[in-house]
Amino acid sequence: MEVLDKIKGLQPIFWENPKKLNADDALKKIDLTYEDILEAEDRLKRFAPLIKKLFPETEDGIIESPLVEIKNMKLELENKYKKKINGKLFLKCDNYLKVAGSIKARGGIYEVLKHAEDLAMENRLLSKDDDYSKLSEESFKKFFSNYKIAVGSTGNLGLSIGIMASALGFKVDIHMSHDAKEWKKKILRDRGCNVIEYKEDYTKAVEEGRRQCEGDKNAYFVDDENSKHLFLGYSVAALRLKRQLEELGIKINKDNPLFVYLPCGVGGAPGGITFGLKHVFKDDVFCYFVEPTHSPCMLLGLVTGKHEKVHVNDYGIDNKTEADGLAVGSPSKLVSKIAEILIDGIYTIEDDELFKLLVLLKDSEDIKIEPSAAASLKGPLLLEASQNAIHIAWATGGIFVPDDIYEKMYIRGKNII
Repeated sequence: MEVLDKIKGLQPIFWENPKKLNADDALKKIDLTYEDILEAEDRLKRFAPLIKKLFPETEDGIIESPLVEIKNMKLELENKYKKKINGKLFLKCDNYLKVAGSIKARGGIYEVLKHAEDLAMENRLLSKDDDYSKLSEESFKKFFSNYKIAVGSTGNLGLSIGIMASALGFKVDIHMSHDAKEWKKKILRDRGCNVIEYKEDYTKAVEEGRRQCEGDKNAYFVDDENSKHLFLGYSVAALRLKRQLEELGIKINKDNPLFVYLPCGVGGAPGGITFGLKHVFKDDVFCYFVEPTHSPCMLLGLVTGKHEKVHVNDYGIDNKTEADGLAVGSPSKLVSKIAEILIDGIYTIEDDELFKLLVLLKDSEDIKIEPSAAASLKGPLLLEASQNAIHIAWATGGIFVPDDIYEKMYIRGKNII
């Protein structure tokens, strides 16, 4: 199989999904519904007064990022790669998401809040009609301190879970793989989280986290590989993106298609967003995942048909990449089955390219992102889109990167250019 040989050879590839169905047919086959997305958005609105109180930087208690047109970056890409990009190029700036500074702020924080709501309601401490800001009171923190929330993470999901759960008063265990950055661990420890480190990769961190929570009725494991709550938290982004496009006077239809490029680790965030976008824009949106050449777990799962049973090591691929948020060996069981019929394709990218794109974005737009987030910027160069196309590169994280570490990444990129 030529595609598999290229993947095993660590070659960057662009893969169109042969099993993709039209949006309506695909969505009918998925257990989750549009009503589930709306319910998730309603829950986040109920929690807005609490988030505003705990994290005043959100202003209105809604954790959302700007959508900005990056005209200078588009020109830079065209000049550097000698290829014309038809249409307009936007950046969805989840690197600026308040509270946790990454795309994981949506899903991770949503699942923590849902669990907190469930516990409070089960114990008759809260009703849907209450002002949820009362959850910040000391009595609630004391109540939540009887419970533990745990997660396995390469970094950003751990940050979102840890920051929100610790703010509410939960005990928090973050199981982190060897690729997790030290500065992310420090943020978590400074918040009072228990960070448990592993020499192995993300899969091991998740397995151990899940195992340690089994049998403990007061422990709740946020399962990045299988969680529908995480997935739905991410999906809310589609509703908000629709409003942002409308505010810019942009209509998405057959003549004005939308192309979205989403960095992919285990698949939860890009999968949830794609699920939401296909509900909102149907067949007028085209969603592409992007993975590092050294961690192409979702691509391998779909190409081989093995889904979550695949691991990149089985194919001689080392799962070592500077894109820590994407350093995952096996894809999500939940998302790989959905992606098989819903996504339009996947492309892979080399680490050096990530640093190059990171520099181009900083120099052209003065926007700071992580290498993982830079993966999305290559997408518009790989497609032949119409003149009216709208391209959105999803920037998954970056604002929390310490200046000295970002400077090293920037210098590495400059040396490549």
